[in-house]
Amino acid sequence: MSTATPPSTPHVADSHDLIRVQGARVNNLKDVSVEIPKRRLTVFTGVSGSGKSSLVFGTIAAESQRMINETYSAFVQGFMPTLARPEVDLLDGLTTAIIVDQERMGANARSTVGTATDANAMLRILFSRLGQPQIGSPNAYSFNVPSVKATGAITVDRGVGKTKTEKATFTRLGGMCPRCEGMGSVTDIDLSALYDDSRSLNEGAITIPGYSMEGWYGRIFRGCGYFDPDKPIGGYTKREQHDLLHREPTKIKIDGINLTYAGLIPSIQKSFLAKDIDALQPHIRAFVERAVTFTTCPDCAGTRLSREARSSKINGKNIADACAMQISDLAAWVRGIEEPSVAPLLAGLQHLLDSFEAIGLGYLSLDRPSGTLSGGEAQRTKMIRHLGSSLTDVTYVFDEPTIGLHPHDIQRMNKLLLQLRDKGNTVLVVEHKPEAIAIADHVVDLGPGAGTDGGTVCYEGTLDGLRASGTSTGRHLDDRAALKETVRTPTGKLEIRGATANNLQDVNVDVPLGVLVVLTGVAGSGKSSLVHSSIPAGTGVVSIDQGAIRGSRRSNPATYTGLLDPIRKAFAKANGVKPALFSANSEGACPSCNGAGVIYTDLGMMAGVAAPCEDCEGKRFQASVLEYRFGGRDISEVLAMSVTEAEKFFGAGEARTPAAHTILDRLADVGLGYLSLGQPLTTLSGGERQRLKLATHMAEKGGVYVLDEPTTGLHLADVEQLLGLLDRLVDAGKSVIVIEHHQAVMAHADWIIDLGPGAGHDGGRIVFEGTPADLVAGRSTLTGEHLAAYVGG
Repeated sequence: MSTATPPSTPHVADSHDLIRVQGARVNNLKDVSVEIPKRRLTVFTGVSGSGKSSLVFGTIAAESQRMINETYSAFVQGFMPTLARPEVDLLDGLTTAIIVDQERMGANARSTVGTATDANAMLRILFSRLGQPQIGSPNAYSFNVPSVKATGAITVDRGVGKTKTEKATFTRLGGMCPRCEGMGSVTDIDLSALYDDSRSLNEGAITIPGYSMEGWYGRIFRGCGYFDPDKPIGGYTKREQHDLLHREPTKIKIDGINLTYAGLIPSIQKSFLAKDIDALQPHIRAFVERAVTFTTCPDCAGTRLSREARSSKINGKNIADACAMQISDLAAWVRGIEEPSVAPLLAGLQHLLDSFEAIGLGYLSLDRPSGTLSGGEAQRTKMIRHLGSSLTDVTYVFDEPTIGLHPHDIQRMNKLLLQLRDKGNTVLVVEHKPEAIAIADHVVDLGPGAGTDGGTVCYEGTLDGLRASGTSTGRHLDDRAALKETVRTPTGKLEIRGATANNLQDVNVDVPLGVLVVLTGVAGSGKSSLVHSSIPAGTGVVSIDQGAIRGSRRSNPATYTGLLDPIRKAFAKANGVKPALFSANSEGACPSCNGAGVIYTDLGMMAGVAAPCEDCEGKRFQASVLEYRFGGRDISEVLAMSVTEAEKFFGAGEARTPAAHTILDRLADVGLGYLSLGQPLTTLSGGERQRLKLATHMAEKGGVYVLDEPTTGLHLADVEQLLGLLDRLVDAGKSVIVIEHHQAVMAHADWIIDLGPGAGHDGGRIVFEGTPADLVAGRSTLTGEHLAAYVGG
């Protein structure tokens, strides 16, 4: 008789309950080894730049995704992003990783909250089934599908050798408004901003960025034969003017090369206006703002939809009305539709809209362009598809999910993270807020410093252990900022009257000048709308928003901040040569690697291999350039310096360069003293990018600084440094207006303006204005209650 296995012996399959990382060396990690419990919530903490994202995203999540991609056929892998294997000795116990990061959603002018979350797709099917009058398929309700009509001959095969030609007509009804082509706005272009009509093309008449007569454009304009390039544009005939401005793309041949000629206006529409304006490079954006006026399309009233799509209704509302409603109201409207034939579709749509509310985004509308969402809103929008998912035993990876959330909303986010864990998933969170760290089952603290001073594990264990550990995070975890004893006296006021942008309800408010003003309120209460619509960035106003800084692996802090210009000039002057030699993106570049420092080998669907360039040994410059010295250093040694080292180097002695020193001072001011000048921007963390942007904007001359959530990505210890910087700005006579949820910044303010009481159409009103002490004493708003609890008031 066989005896049963005693129940106390666990099954071998249940023994893999840890994710083990050994010897991780991605970016600044120094041979990091950690063990992370599965089916628990682990929070990764540490100062900005300590290596949290390198460990969580660059190592664990990257390897998990790479291994999943390898399970697909080579054909499918060709369409997927190719990922290199992270630098790590051993990764064991990985599960499928689902990454929800802070990357802003694609700033495509055609992308809205509805199209990005599939809510529009469901609504289109709903209207194609229930809308009255019925007009056609779901495509008839899509603003991205144009109506098409074609007539022609088709050949019908009637068996061996028998064919018959018949006339056929093909029509497809799309929902795109024909006037604005589904963009919602029509453009009017100021011709005087495109060219100077007193000059000829050869004299450089065209003033559009990138359209110089030296390159391909010059070749095309000279060789197309539609006009004389030496004749002033003002003297063109109507025909020549039409060809210059409006000619549709036409194939031409110049010197035996096939090229395409298009008029200036179709070219601008294709290259500049089809993209989101905010995503363009600054000089192109300035040109577009100067040359193009956008007005709401008169045919579709900005809804992007054709007349037919707007004529079809359910319960008195068409699809444009449904998309314009606040999502919380739309959810109630969908609940009122009772039709058994589409019950599964209604249930799916209902769940999706309820998820928006559960995550605190019920104040958005589906027609909101996705490029206008803040980093926190974009991250929560991406979370929606994972809520209510039946998947278990997967690893969810979040990058600061509490960004942009009022303390009141953080409880809700914590609840969602715990729900994901309780289903049996591993949840990894990179986080700085004490309220979010408090729910961790396991904490991994990286540090002790940032950049080269970080990259080691200072502590791993429970939250109580972290408090007692003496690490930077442990020491600051229970920090509570005290309210200021005295507040500054304003030197003037900025009057805002009748503000109605987005959800603002005719707001009148006086913003004091010469002091530190904090605007607060729950997410979606109208803070950004109030500041950005009423205080336009322009003369005397420096606006620093949450937009991500853009840069390739060729960009680094020196190029981004403009620091490289004075350095190149100093090198050129000292050696009597041209400045372009000291740029790795110009004449001084190593010819073997084109100044990249590494040679990339593309291996098709496999991850490409990057090997340091053997000729320049990764220094990026030609050997002859490295012979030129300034202050005893060559250009590659200068770019390898940290900001702190470079500050001393350019501050005194023979290498003294005041222009470079000023920029380095600002980088040190925002706490980036440890960054090396030549470090690629692609390796910087979110908090470091935010501060790099801050340092760059500090150079702009302005009396009013508007900062949108400057504490994003900052550790509790870094927040103190930021407050010191804001104080220095105010003490220098500037006015600082900060949109912020961090209680330490609120407590430090001279004046608080609180918007609310809720989000969307429940917000948009001023619920409090006064000093932080009055806000705490009154406790009349949500912000007041949370701030009172924070300062122990």
